[in-house]
Parts: sequence; C-alpha cells; structure tokens
Amino acid sequence: MNLQPGHRNWVDAAVRWFRVRRMQRFVAQMGVTAATRVLDVGGTPLNWSLCPVRPRVTLLNLPRAADPAPAGFSVVFGDGCRLPFSDQSFDIVFSNSVIEHIPGEAARQEFAREVRRVGKAYWVQTPCRSFPVEPHLWTPLVHRLPRSWQAAIVRRGTLWEWLERPSEDRRSYYLDHYLRDIRLLGVREMAALFPAARILRERLLGWTKSLIAVFP
Repeated sequence: MNLQPGHRNWVDAAVRWFRVRRMQRFVAQMGVTAATRVLDVGGTPLNWSLCPVRPRVTLLNLPRAADPAPAGFSVVFGDGCRLPFSDQSFDIVFSNSVIEHIPGEAARQEFAREVRRVGKAYWVQTPCRSFPVEPHLWTPLVHRLPRSWQAAIVRRGTLWEWLERPSEDRRSYYLDHYLRDIRLLGVREMAALFPAARILRERLLGWTKSLIAVFP
C-alpha cells in the first residue's frame, strides 16, 4: 500500500492482524506441517511470512502479478481457471481473496472446479457480500447498489483513494477493474461453487467479514 503518513500504521496493523489470525486458523483447521504441499492460487509470499508453519508452497499467479519469490517457494505462471497440474497434485489448494476478482459466473465455476480437482483438500477465502464495507474500495454499502449507481459514486471518490493517494493511471485502472470484474459472493454462492465444503465465517463486530470454503 502507498498510504500517507498517519494512515499507514493503523491500516497496515489491521490488515496484518486479520491475516495472522486467518493463517493461524488455516494451519490449525487443515493440519498443516512443514511437509504439506500447498498450491497458493493467486497468492504472494506475504501471507506465508505470517504463517506459524512454513509448508512447501507453490505460488501460481499471472506473470504481471508475480513478485520474485524468496527461497523456499516455487513459482508457476498460469491461469487459476486452467491449472497446469494433474488431479490431486497437492495436499491443499489455498486461495485468499481471489475468486471475487474472476469475471463471470462461468469462469468462477471453472476456477472452483480446478481447485477441487487439483487439491486433496482446499481452503478458499473470499470477502462476504453481506459485510457493510466493500473491502476493495473500503467504502460502506457501495457494493449493495446497482452497477450504474456504483460507477457514479466511486468515480467521484472512495475511502480507498483518500487513504492510498494513487496516481491517476492507477486509480483509473483499479476502479475500472472493480466495476468490470469484481463481484462479492454470499454464502449460497460459495456453497454452490464448493458443494462438498464447509463454509466457515470470519466475523468482525458480529458481521460476517469473509467466507472460507474448507474441504474436508
């Protein structure tokens, strides 16, 4: 994040706190050890630096999104809807805040099928649509509005850009991506995409902040 001084500390601390708790829950829920083979679809090394155990992680991402990986990681360039691995190649397929970025119901179904195919187990997290704050723009209730209303509002300003102060090019790209591609999911949609999974809830102040499809 490119936050302004004064905003950086509390935003970074909040994000880190949630991620640390999520990774602790992941390890406990899935029985992760140093020998566990994990495919992280759409991820980066950051989450794994917060993990209490370092499994054998393969990062799969698009070339433009992949940072150089530290020692101990494998990196594969690829498409999460067409994973270049055979059936049940990994002990766990992990995905954090990725599926809501995939444009279109058919593509989300392909993504879910590939996760289920490649992993003996899986852990797929996504922000919950019922949470009152849109997590990409950090703006209350905007995601509950029709798309035409969302466009009119977010192009006038969001909490994200107030905190982040992006360049005009980056602002335009990010808002276009949000309006064109991002679709937050609810419990029923996650259950339909992952019918064999349990749907766990991450809560904040009583609200369901995120959903996690977990199998087995």
